[in-house]
Amino acid sequence: MILAGDIGGTNTRLALVEEQPDGLRISDQQTFPSRERTSLEAALEEFLTPRKVNLTRASFGIAGPVRNGRCEATNLPWVVDSKTVAKRVGLKRVGLINDLEANAYGIAALQSKDLVILNKGARNATGNQAIISAGTGLGEAGMYWDGQRHRPFPSEGGHADFAPRNHLEMELLDYSMQRYRRVSYERLISGPGLFHIYCFFRDTGKGEEPPWLAEQLRPGDPAPVISQLALDGKSALCQQTLELFVALYGAEAGNLALKLMATGGVYLGGGIAPRIVSKLAEPGFMNAFTAKGRMRPLLQDIPVRVITNPKTALLGAARHAAFELRP
Repeated sequence: MILAGDIGGTNTRLALVEEQPDGLRISDQQTFPSRERTSLEAALEEFLTPRKVNLTRASFGIAGPVRNGRCEATNLPWVVDSKTVAKRVGLKRVGLINDLEANAYGIAALQSKDLVILNKGARNATGNQAIISAGTGLGEAGMYWDGQRHRPFPSEGGHADFAPRNHLEMELLDYSMQRYRRVSYERLISGPGLFHIYCFFRDTGKGEEPPWLAEQLRPGDPAPVISQLALDGKSALCQQTLELFVALYGAEAGNLALKLMATGGVYLGGGIAPRIVSKLAEPGFMNAFTAKGRMRPLLQDIPVRVITNPKTALLGAARHAAFELRP
């Protein structure tokens, strides 16, 4: 039995995965609010104690840079060490990879029903691929095409410097620099980033926040509320916020495609894209994706798809364990 994990800033998902002739099957799964646990080991204790299973391999995707089998999570006060985790689960070694790398591994396990096409691209498109995922943070990873299969590799591209493309985005950068020492793409293309863009429009007088809207945003996470009100057409301020968010998402996805020469396709993962897929399907996202001057024809030929299967990272961690951790 394979133990797979998807460790994010908001949730930690753990699963038991069976190897079957037709592929991998998740047989048991549990989700933990990450910040309600002190460590991965605490979550594993809670998950494994009532489940008496014989583990053969284990791998975990985590939101943060992994170096020498160790990660200090980016948006979570956890330090995860693969040697410590291996000891806890009774294995000689376990896999610890970046969460977007885990998502990249999981793409091969997806079916057509798990994907929404934003751009068909060129027929029989081949070559490197890329994945970009907005959620609690912004993750990016690549898949190098070696001529036979795609080989995932991690990146921390979401932390690259934000570059404005027009006067509005220059104003957004100026506004953001008054609040952050440094402005990365993650500051804007993420759940917290969506709310930050909302505050930019509100605080600079570019949008009006009525009392009922302020009241709705007060409790809990404002990002899902903003996106839903925008999709429902109930708030002009939320609509302009989502418009800019989607344009920034498209622009950075196009940047990633250029950097990795991702002619084989770009995937949008994470928790936000499936919730706003109808907005992503409008011209704004692809217009920003392809607006790269002389590189426009190249980007127009790249297939772009949204991943709607929330178990992609878990399946990817399991595939990493199954294929990369063989005895």
